[in-house]
Amino acid sequence: MVYVLIAILLFGVLIFVHELGHFLTARMFGVTVHEFAIGMGPKIISKVSKKSGTRYSLRLLPIGGFCSMEGEDKESEDEGSFSKKPVWQRIIITAAGSISNILIGIIVMTIVTAGTMRISTTIGSFDEGAISNSVLEVGDEIVKVGGLNTHTGNDVAYAISKYGSEPVNVTVLRNGEKKTFEIAFKTSSSNGYAFGEYDFSLYSSKAIGKDGFFTVLGHSLAQSRLMIVMVTDSLHDLIVGKYGIKDMSGVVGVTQVISEAAKERNGTVWLYFVLIAMNLGVVNLLPIPALDGGRIVFMLIELITRKKVPQKVESTIHTVGMVLLLIFMAVITVKDIIYLFK
Repeated sequence: MVYVLIAILLFGVLIFVHELGHFLTARMFGVTVHEFAIGMGPKIISKVSKKSGTRYSLRLLPIGGFCSMEGEDKESEDEGSFSKKPVWQRIIITAAGSISNILIGIIVMTIVTAGTMRISTTIGSFDEGAISNSVLEVGDEIVKVGGLNTHTGNDVAYAISKYGSEPVNVTVLRNGEKKTFEIAFKTSSSNGYAFGEYDFSLYSSKAIGKDGFFTVLGHSLAQSRLMIVMVTDSLHDLIVGKYGIKDMSGVVGVTQVISEAAKERNGTVWLYFVLIAMNLGVVNLLPIPALDGGRIVFMLIELITRKKVPQKVESTIHTVGMVLLLIFMAVITVKDIIYLFK
């Protein structure tokens, strides 16, 4: 139960950061914020600021949060109305939640990266019975696998896992010259899906106390970039039908994974935290009604045409989108609960 609470707390942090991004940018542009809430449902704690009039609330259900702004979902003549602000300001306010999630992911990744092992993209040795050593050599620096440029050892591992289930082009830097080879790696399967297996080891070095801030930051940015690539690749695979609903997890499933990682006490939970932060950031920017990205689409239409989409039309589209999203979330949650008891 302790580890489940830890997972819920980490979710709460991400929700808080997301809504804080909306809140701070709204206040920066003079938008009236009626309520800043973490959680949904009945209020547990609630206090109104005498200075700003904003209500700050902690609500019972730890499944979300919100930053309620004047004129957000309907027209308002109030001076502090969201709807009255220039479109570029509204885009910034709307995107700020997702950007904040990505930024907190990068910050945590930087902290994690500060004392971890650096794994390069340079081949140090080959496994016994390796296939790739027929064309690759010790000392080759792998710079690209399939469609992914590789900056870290994790990039290499992920790219071969994803693209290496079929013959894949591997580009290396050898004696200052780029060479590309097609390699058919061995594969393994999990849940009916095939994954490539790399058959070599990469050089690594201990980083504690040896790297400057910008070296650590650069490595953490590369690692964060990989997390975003993993999220976008997963979304693409869902759209094209490679993965289905059975492969997806909602709040229940993800909470279980995080709580299991927390039990290990080896820092893995923080990598999951970063992955979920990036996931929230990217997914919320998708052009789907009811999500931040869906709202930004209407603002971009306004920016291009110089005319607002009628409020009733936009609200109806977002309402339908929200209903569909809630149904989808309910289906995933039921699936996760059923899986827990298998």
